[in-house]
Amino acid sequence: MKKIKISAALAIFNEEKNIVDCIESLKGFANEIVVVDGSSKDRTSELAKKLRAKVIKTTNKPMFHINKNLAIDNCKGDWIFLIDADERVSKELAIEIKEITSKNPKENGFWINRANWFLGGYLTKGGAYPDSVIRLFRRGKGRLPEVSVHEQVKIDGGIGHLKNDIQHFADPTFTRYLYRADRYTDQTAQYLTKINSGRGPWPVFYNMILKPILTFFDIYFRHRGYVDGFRGFIWALFSAAHHFYAYVKYWETTKK
Repeated sequence: MKKIKISAALAIFNEEKNIVDCIESLKGFANEIVVVDGSSKDRTSELAKKLRAKVIKTTNKPMFHINKNLAIDNCKGDWIFLIDADERVSKELAIEIKEITSKNPKENGFWINRANWFLGGYLTKGGAYPDSVIRLFRRGKGRLPEVSVHEQVKIDGGIGHLKNDIQHFADPTFTRYLYRADRYTDQTAQYLTKINSGRGPWPVFYNMILKPILTFFDIYFRHRGYVDGFRGFIWALFSAAHHFYAYVKYWETTKK
């Protein structure tokens, strides 16, 4: 019986704090690890090479998914597992990946739930879980469209769903969360500029009052963010504040 080979693919930029733990978590199932480095200024590439990953150096593209697709294109395995540097694969997920790919399933891709770490614990509600992402797919059957930073891999064929979670440590500290939030409000502000949101009374009311309130109630009550206690409240509050801050940035950059 032919041995099914699995490639792990990731694109990185200045991830020396994450890259070792990430790659170590892949060794339980990946026969090959392909890393595309967007010219990191730290020791990311060096550390990846020491762990026997195949490192491809390129420029740091504004659309980061271009580098992810480059990693996908350089994978040789029958199956590809796409991962970010701030994510980890548990032993249970590694075993499940090996088992499902060895059975030559009819599906060409698989959704995997993602557990997000926030303020010292995993969020279980508030729309932050299950946070499903498509990360495992047959080579030649999956690709990122390169349109949005939040897009999913497009699969040619059927898609299944694995049972075990990816562990996501994007926000190990609240300082890191605020850093990322600043970047994402920049992106939303750019979108508001693109659609010409406007500076009149209604856009101000909608973006700075109504939308934040609706977002908070949706996350905290409809999606039961309150189940996660204090961290659930903060998650809902700052998710709502995203729209407020993004509009202020939009206002600042538009002409009166």
